[in-house]
Amino acid sequence: MKYLLFDAANTLIYKPNLWERILKVLQDNGYKINETELKLRHKLLSEIINFPDTTSRGFYEEFNSELLMALGIIPDENLLKELFEACSYLPWQAFDDCEEIKKLDIKKAVVSNFNSSLQEKLEGLIGENIFDEYIVSEKENLRKPSLEFYARALEKLNAEAGEIIYIGDSLKLDVIPAKKLGIKALLIDRDNIYPSAKDRITNFSEIKNYL
Repeated sequence: MKYLLFDAANTLIYKPNLWERILKVLQDNGYKINETELKLRHKLLSEIINFPDTTSRGFYEEFNSELLMALGIIPDENLLKELFEACSYLPWQAFDDCEEIKKLDIKKAVVSNFNSSLQEKLEGLIGENIFDEYIVSEKENLRKPSLEFYARALEKLNAEAGEIIYIGDSLKLDVIPAKKLGIKALLIDRDNIYPSAKDRITNFSEIKNYL
């Protein structure tokens, strides 16, 4: 195996305060929602709605409207405003198990739908010289789940599909397109959203079992 490839958002990094902020706004407005249910609805909705490289208030109002309806809540202007103000521009944090990938003696790269700030962000959160290459949608003018984006990554890495293991949190954006090109793909599922999925891991410590 020549390379480990990683998605970024919700694979390597996440926003730890997001769920608490959403639940607080909903509770203040008289809605009692279970965190597990919130994560499930949010995740499934994220598989349907494509996130842009750079998000905006308009995007989040649309996404949150759909999320509220998925939770059985009729969205209104004030509730959407409160959610946006409570949840926007929250800081990113690296998942604790990112320490596990530092132990793996194999080249690593990032392939992600993200803006051009990603390398600086990951180096600050995870460390420098961890990833050999950053292949980012904003720079490439291509986005997952485009097969062309994955083919571009293979070209940049000078690697064949069979020499790659790709790890991501999305079936639609990560696992399915990677598999179509013959890349071994692992679904990282820390919240147990997809318990029946094949080639599924719940912690980066499990990657070594596939090398």
